[in-house]
This record gives sequence, structure tokens and C-alpha cells, in this order.
Amino acid sequence: MRNKFSKWSQLLLVFVAVLSTMTIVSCKDEDEDPPKNPIASFQYAVSTTNYLEVTFTNYSQNATSYEWNFGDGQTSTEANPVHAYAAAGNYTIVLTAKNSANASATFNQTVEIKDPNSALGLLAGETSKTWKLFREGTSMGVGPDANSPRIWWSLSNEGARPCYYFQEFTFKRDGSFVFDDKGAFWGEGAVFSGTAVNESCFEAIPANMINSAGADVSAWLSGTHSYTYEPTTNTITLTGLGAWMGLPQLGTSVESIVPEASKSFKAVIEEKDGYDLMTISYTYAALYWDFTYVSYSNPALEPDVVQVEPPYGEDLPNLTPTEMWNTFETATSFIVLDTAGVYPGNGTAANGGMVFTMGVADPAGAGPNCGMYERKGTYQELQFQMPNDIQFNNFTKISIEVYVPSSNDYSGTLTKGIALIIGEASQTAQWWNGHVQYDAEATVMDQWVTYTFNLDAPSSGPGMGVYTPATRTDLDFFAVSLGGGGHDDEGTFYIRNFKFE
Repeated sequence: MRNKFSKWSQLLLVFVAVLSTMTIVSCKDEDEDPPKNPIASFQYAVSTTNYLEVTFTNYSQNATSYEWNFGDGQTSTEANPVHAYAAAGNYTIVLTAKNSANASATFNQTVEIKDPNSALGLLAGETSKTWKLFREGTSMGVGPDANSPRIWWSLSNEGARPCYYFQEFTFKRDGSFVFDDKGAFWGEGAVFSGTAVNESCFEAIPANMINSAGADVSAWLSGTHSYTYEPTTNTITLTGLGAWMGLPQLGTSVESIVPEASKSFKAVIEEKDGYDLMTISYTYAALYWDFTYVSYSNPALEPDVVQVEPPYGEDLPNLTPTEMWNTFETATSFIVLDTAGVYPGNGTAANGGMVFTMGVADPAGAGPNCGMYERKGTYQELQFQMPNDIQFNNFTKISIEVYVPSSNDYSGTLTKGIALIIGEASQTAQWWNGHVQYDAEATVMDQWVTYTFNLDAPSSGPGMGVYTPATRTDLDFFAVSLGGGGHDDEGTFYIRNFKFE
């Protein structure tokens, strides 16, 4: 009996063990999560010793296998391959990443393989190569990004800033960079505002190279510096205090009104028949500058520099109003100070990057409707181009009511600054080169405050100390600017009762 019982006990134990194993396996199959979908990604680096050799670093996720197509007919299944191309060119690399369930994802990127010696030859010739600002079409300008370059402002060879078109920039194969100012320099307003040379071509001597802050910027004049060129990233770096190309104040990532020790920018060179074009660019937040330079193998193709700017615009008829104001309560709540032509009559406008809406509810909740001023882009001013040249015989003051919300983010470069601007625009292509300005800083938040200024006492602007409104008969432009001069600062303000008294 003891042996028989033992036999059946053993069989029972085996049965229980098998059943438990089946239960565990079944639960595991039911609870196991399916593999996550793969994400394909990679970066690459071109060898510094062999420009045809590229190392690919795989940043894919949730993948167990990889398939590379290098764009030249060659493939690989390595995770991080190194591939040697047979010749320079543009190649589209496709990475396919797969998980254990054979689900796949792809990522592609185009790699430009350049012979550095060939690329350097395009920039610096066999021994040296001289570049000048291109004299056909637009040669420089600014816009929001590379997809919309020069839409905000551009320069052509039409007599404005002619000194820029004579200056020469020479790259030599020995690594030196030579700038020749040709005896003249342009007084960029961003650098020379308020000085005698502002917005003019002036003699390029150290005595004239004093910026708006009183600093010596003569390092920007003719000189020899050095450069490096990285053709795989189209990057030129100039080294040496004051070396520049484009505009003197443009730097690698920020603008500066004093010379810098070095700066980098992008450069793309195109070969043409009888000449080459080089477009250089500086990219900042919401701001993109680019410039086109030319180097001629056939000098007969080079146009002359236009040195006299033709007359711009027209003289407007005079008007001597006794009243001039706009409440912004509705689209028709104004006398003389009309907004026609600045934005549509529906009361909403995108005005140079800012949006202004009339007839919005008083943010304080008690008064009449007002205007809402929203900064959204590079140009911050609410502008009024008048149909007449205003004669200021009956006015001595200018004022505006402003509501500055505390909810704006003032931790960056957005300010609580208030500026009223008077200038001439009908016969001047760039009103900002000669306007006068009346400035204040809001100290009271979340309530209406009236700011009043004497017309004969402007506080800033290139015209300050040169004229007052009473001494001019051709002023036809007014503007309101709130929040400071930062190009990409955003904020919302409210205004009403902009008036002359």
C-alpha cells in the first residue's frame, strides 16, 4: 500500500506542476506588451582628413535592426556605419529602423560632399579672389527668415549708400582676409545714430569712426585679418578685431555697435558665366540678413556704381489744422489724424508686424472703447502716413493715454517704454533716418496714464538737435511705439486720445 500511494502521489504532483506551468505561460502571453514603434534618426560628421568619408551616428529608438541607403547605390545594416563616397556631390541618405515585430520607420537627410580644395578655390581663387557688393538687383536686405529674405528692407545700386558698392573684400589662399574701404564708409544708423556721420557716406578716417556711445570703432576700417572656411557647413569665420562682411554691426549671433574679435556667417557660392556670386547670411531670432557679393572673371560685365540718388516721392500739399486727434474708439473717431492707408477701415491691421485693433473694450472696465496694440513682429510702430505736410502753427504739445498691463512678460527685453514719433516719409525712403521722438517710461501699471510732451523738446531720434516740428514745413508722418525697440518682443498694450494741442 505504501508503494502504490507513493506512485499516485508522484503522478498528482507532476500533473499540478504541468498545470501551473501552463497557467504561468498563458498569463505571460496575455500580459506582455507589444514592442513600441521604432523612431528613426541619425546625425553625420564628415572626416577632417578625408572629405569623402562620413561617419553616421544612429539615434534611433525602439529599434533592433537597421538598413542604410547612402544615396550612391551602397547600403549597410550596421548600427553606426562609416561610409566612403567615390566622388563629391549631394546624396540623400535614408535610414530604415525596425523593431522586433518588423514595424519600421524611416528618416532621410541630404549630405553635401565637397572637395575642400575645390570649394576653397571658388572662394579664394588660385591665390586670391576679390568680392564686391553685387550691383544688379537687390544686393542686401532683411526679412523674417530665409524663406522671406529682403521683404522688410533691401538695398539696390540706385544711389543710396554708394560707398558700400566700392568696398572690396579679398580672400587669399594663405588664409588671410583683406578689407579695403576705398576711402569711404557708410554711417549705419544702428551704430552712428546722433553723430555727424549718421546715414551718410563719409571719409573713412579714424577721427570719423566714433559710434553713438562715443566708442572708437576704427577697427572696422581697411585692414588685414584671417579667415577659415568650412565648405561642408558653408561657414566662413573671420578672425581679427574689426573684420566684417555684410554690415559692420552684424555678429555671429547678435548685433554689436563695437568691433568684435571674430564672427561667423553662412556663405553659398554660385558659378555664373563670367562671374561668381556669393550670398552670405546672418540668422537671428525672427531676423534674417543676407548679402550678395560678386567676383568677375570678365570685368566688362561689371555695372557702374550709381552715386546720386534720384528724387524720391512727392511734396505733399500743406495743411495747418486747428485740431488733430484720434481716440481709436471707432474707425471714424478722429480729426485730421486719420489712419486711412495704414490699416483697413474695419479697425484691425497688421502694421509692419504689429496688429492694431480699434474699438475694443476698455481694459479698466469703465471708460469708452480704445485701441489694442499687439506687438507681433519686427516693426513695432503704429504708423500714420498723412496726405498733407502738417504745419504746426497751432500746436505746442503732443499727448497720448496709455494702459500698460502688468500681465506682459517684462523679464526679457520687452520694456514699458512709450515713444511718439514725428518725421517725413513722402519724400524720404527711410523715415527712421531723420525723425524726432518723444519718450517716456511707464511706472504705473494696469490703469490709464496720460503722457504729454512739448513739441519743441524731443528727447531722441536722429533729428534731435537738428529741428523741431515748428521749424519744418514738410513733416507728414507720425507713429506710436510701445514696448521698446526689440525686434521680436511680444506684448499687448492699449491706447486712446492720441492728440496734438
